[in-house]
Amino acid sequence: MTLTEHAQRNRDAWTAQAPEYAANAERAWAQEDVTWGVWEIPDAEVHALPDVAGKDVVELGCGTAYISAWLARRGARVTGVDITPAQLETARAMQSKHALEFPLVEASAEDVPLPDASFDLAVSEYGASIWADPYLWIPEASRLLRPGGELVFLVNGTILVLAFQEQEIPPNEQLRRPYFGMHRFEWPDEDGIDFHLGYGDWIRLLRANGLEVEDLIELQAPPNAERHRYDALPGPEWARSWPSEEIWRARKVA
Repeated sequence: MTLTEHAQRNRDAWTAQAPEYAANAERAWAQEDVTWGVWEIPDAEVHALPDVAGKDVVELGCGTAYISAWLARRGARVTGVDITPAQLETARAMQSKHALEFPLVEASAEDVPLPDASFDLAVSEYGASIWADPYLWIPEASRLLRPGGELVFLVNGTILVLAFQEQEIPPNEQLRRPYFGMHRFEWPDEDGIDFHLGYGDWIRLLRANGLEVEDLIELQAPPNAERHRYDALPGPEWARSWPSEEIWRARKVA
């Protein structure tokens, strides 16, 4: 497996963080509902996912593969793809514990060793969607999809990225960086590299790869939302006023 420079750095960073995500995997795998993001908003409310029963699904940047598990329980034929062996080790332990088996592939979402037109749905929730270069993983997602297949992915809200602090401090109402030219982000005291685009760049990139945007779902923290465990992300009061997370839905042109 040949990795880009940023992919190798992210693999190293996620290897170091894998133990702390193992405990969350226990909770997530035991969960029955499909939910999105740090506010755990039910898909039944936002309708981001199609009916997956009987469909071939690939999760790009699956981590501990809890999203894959949720979809497999709903009748999907799932394949999880992730770059980090330690995360996949946790995923396999969860498979054994929950008696739920599906393929797990160690690979970068920027270069997936699976055939063209193999899947009806590609999904990513804080996986490839922010940790892989979109100019590399979006073409791969499109290649993997059959005509008419769907791509559904969750990212940090664009307004949130513009308001991010430089340290582990939640954002306030101030914008701190330019909107134009968004792409690769490196943060002080962070080993990993993440990627964020502006709305126009996302739309042009998706269209250039044969994907038509069907929806952009801007998630709002619910009134009863509780504080999550990520110090750098905003609390519920901020996220009730501005979208801290966004779900893109696109379909491959038949």
